[in-house]
Amino acid sequence: MFFRKNIKHIVVVFVLLAVIFISFRFGDNPVKGFVLGVSSPFLKTFRIFSGGISGFFDFLGSIGELKKENEKLISENQSLLVENNFLKGAEKENISLRQQLDLAPRKNFDLEASFVIGQDPQGFGNYLLIDKGEDVGIRVGMPAIISDGILVGRVSEAHKNTSKITLITDPESVINAESQETRTKGIVRGEYGLGLKMDMISQADIINDGDAVVTSGLGGEVPRGLTIGKISGISQSADKLFQEASIIPAADFSSLRVVFIIKK
Repeated sequence: MFFRKNIKHIVVVFVLLAVIFISFRFGDNPVKGFVLGVSSPFLKTFRIFSGGISGFFDFLGSIGELKKENEKLISENQSLLVENNFLKGAEKENISLRQQLDLAPRKNFDLEASFVIGQDPQGFGNYLLIDKGEDVGIRVGMPAIISDGILVGRVSEAHKNTSKITLITDPESVINAESQETRTKGIVRGEYGLGLKMDMISQADIINDGDAVVTSGLGGEVPRGLTIGKISGISQSADKLFQEASIIPAADFSSLRVVFIIKK
């Protein structure tokens, strides 16, 4: 289409070029000067136009190269961003693990540190999943604690390299406990992820608001002295035979990242 539209101009330019060539072959003459004067505007336009077309295609080529280079840079930037986020996450986990290790009662127990990899999807806070299992000696029934010896639950399922921890807030959880101040004993049960309750407390025993509640060690499944929480409110059972106490848990179950399994 370009050729058809400009065929007349192209023919004129070629004729002028032929005349110039012939005139130059025969040295200086009036025809040579006349032809150069007449053809000069045409030659200049042709040169500019041809150079512009060439530059235009060069420009298009450079756009394609820049686009490819930009896509490459974007891809590399995304890869670096993912790697950076991964390293930041790993660094935070290591810092958290070191802090927990410093506080964990390692002198008293054989502990297996593990990271929390999942939790109750229904939002009741009844269980956690951890990244350790039977391959490191974890078995069903072993207690799970966090820093400072705070009890959070027990192993209810153990697989090759993962385990399920049923939290003490689960309604099926039953822990033998006692008041640290008065040694009054009772049973701590979960209340559907909402908190803890200590019942089966004898009417003859003394128990006070603010008392620390710890594991009693009765039954042999959970060692004595692990922290559970503090008493906040005392009432009577429905049959008036026992006292009951609400307990504020010492652990924040919604933000657990690292737990320790007591293997021995």
